[in-house]
Amino acid sequence: MKSIAIKVLVNALALWAATAVITGITLEEGNSSWTEKIGTLLIVAVIFGIVNAVLKPFLKFVSAPLIFLTLGLFTFIVNAAMLQITSWLAGTLNLAFHVEDFFWDAVLGAVVITLVSMVANALLPDDDEL
Repeated sequence: MKSIAIKVLVNALALWAATAVITGITLEEGNSSWTEKIGTLLIVAVIFGIVNAVLKPFLKFVSAPLIFLTLGLFTFIVNAAMLQITSWLAGTLNLAFHVEDFFWDAVLGAVVITLVSMVANALLPDDDEL
C-alpha cells in the first residue's frame, strides 16, 4: 500500500512539474485554492497511473516495431498518448487538467514527466530496500 501511495505522489510531482514548465498543460486555472489544485493533481495522478498500467503495455506491444526502429524514441510518443488520454479522462470527470496540443505539449510534457519520475524514483527507496 505504501508503494502505491509513493507512486501516486511521484506521478503528482511529475504532473505538477509538467504544468509548471509546459504552457500548454494547465491545471486549475483562475482563483482556485492550493488545496483544490493539490486534490485535482492527486486525482489526475491516480488516473495517469491507471492509464499507464492498463493501456501502456498494449500500446508498447503494438508499437514495438516503431520503438525498435527509432531506438526507443517512439516511447516518448506512447507516453504522450498516455498523457493525452489522461487529459481526456480528466475532462470527462470535470477535472481542471488539460493538455492543449498533442505534438508539442504532450510530447514535451511526457519528456518532463519521464525526467522527474526518473529522479524521484532514484531518490526514493524501493519496497525491497525497506
